[in-house]
Amino acid sequence: MLRVGEVPDVRPGPGQLLVRVTAAGIGFADVQIRAGLMRTVMPDLPLPFALGFEIAGTVVAVGSGVDAKAVGGQVVGATSGGGYAELAILPAAAAVPLPEGLDDGTAVALLGQGATAVGVAEAAGLTSTDTVLVEAAAGGVGSLLVQLAKRAGATVIATARGETKLAVAKQLGADIVVDYSSPGWPQLVRDAVGGSVSVVLESTGGAVSEAAFDLLTPTIGRMVVYGTTSGQPPRFDPLAVYHRAVSVTGFASVALPAHHLARLRDHAFALADSGELRPIIGAVMPLAQAAAAHQAFEERATVGKTILTP
Repeated sequence: MLRVGEVPDVRPGPGQLLVRVTAAGIGFADVQIRAGLMRTVMPDLPLPFALGFEIAGTVVAVGSGVDAKAVGGQVVGATSGGGYAELAILPAAAAVPLPEGLDDGTAVALLGQGATAVGVAEAAGLTSTDTVLVEAAAGGVGSLLVQLAKRAGATVIATARGETKLAVAKQLGADIVVDYSSPGWPQLVRDAVGGSVSVVLESTGGAVSEAAFDLLTPTIGRMVVYGTTSGQPPRFDPLAVYHRAVSVTGFASVALPAHHLARLRDHAFALADSGELRPIIGAVMPLAQAAAAHQAFEERATVGKTILTP
């Protein structure tokens, strides 16, 4: 159950900032934790637990060891929880000054998902000769990947569910849009591109991943796996990777060294500041509607990033 409640104000400890939150992002991890799907990964999670791992806001106090000049500054950063709040604790080491030219919601939308999209695009080695299949192309990361693939000069096939999401992908520059809830959608892709694709950016898992893998061009095809939003692992025969001479690469931002993740994040911020990357803010909702926002996320009714405001 997700509900709003009154709790005592938190106080910053050593090396911490106290932030008055202006924007908190909803991510896949938040929804999984609330649904009880992270018990194996986080067996000692204290209950009740305050969700929220991505925040932006104004520093109102600092703990010991932190320069008092930080007070009054606008920052964005990743917390260990508690971001769905009016006041939240942010490690000073994780705080990034809000980039000039970006509002707080845009910065939150790029903080994790922007870094992921840039990292996935790099892992795929996108070029102007590629034909790229982007799954969940109207989602927080997928919508950014459509733009990054087009920026690389690739031909982009965007898959999503429903006309609204397909229209969003088309507006972002996708050359071809396909509803992957339609029976026989892989054949629609084959017909549109005249055969196969060189790159699949895989975030769904299950049957969708299996069909997408089969679309890869032998000898040059490559898949980057960065999520399993269906709750099912990717499906493909490891022997087929060998027999078809294709590659499958995994990308997980949580596994990256801090300096590598910071580089990807800063690159995403810079691209947004220059107008080359535009995160989609699908909804801005008050904190009191967090449960409704989670329900929409689970029902796949959201587009881009959902932001909560206290």
